[in-house]
Amino acid sequence: MRVLLSTVIIFVLLSCEMNAQKNIKTTKKSFENMENNTAVATFGNGCFWCTEAIFMQLKGVENVMPGYSGGSVKNPSYKEVCTGSTGHAEAIQIKYNPEVISYKELLDVFFYTHDPTTLNRQGNDIGTQYRSVIFYHDETQKVEAEKIINLLTNEKVYDNNIVTEVVPFDVFYFAEDYHKNYYNNNKNQGYCRAVINPKLDKFMKKYASKTK
Repeated sequence: MRVLLSTVIIFVLLSCEMNAQKNIKTTKKSFENMENNTAVATFGNGCFWCTEAIFMQLKGVENVMPGYSGGSVKNPSYKEVCTGSTGHAEAIQIKYNPEVISYKELLDVFFYTHDPTTLNRQGNDIGTQYRSVIFYHDETQKVEAEKIINLLTNEKVYDNNIVTEVVPFDVFYFAEDYHKNYYNNNKNQGYCRAVINPKLDKFMKKYASKTK
């Protein structure tokens, strides 16, 4: 009887541990179980240190997480993504309140704060992991993305063709903890001063009224 009881207890504990690990893995892949008044947007537009620093300034944006999306490798590391062999882009996932800021407004910031005409490159950051890409979560986001690309193209805002990909969202893997809130934690670092500061200055000149 004691042996049987011990076996049952061990089985229950193992089952709980497996379920806990499963839940941890799932929640690390994407914002889930969203509240009714929030929505999610996922973008890739260069180094996620830069893009996180920009989007987290906006009113209505509740959280911004850096991570990886668009590739085939499961649970990739930063080192693996940097090789360009995983298919993943450095991306950000944004949880926002659509009653405060619209998806279209997020798209406006997206296109204004990076160069959507350079293939697999943003400045000196080169590779498929730095490609310009919109991962749409539903048909409405797809239509909005395609609409703004057509508008920018027709108005000839850029000298070269827009190469931004518009693809369905699949999965988002959160980046390692040291990437989170990277700019605010490393403002004196060389990359932050040389690359992120100018992007933030450009952003603030146009969108200061929309910041927190």
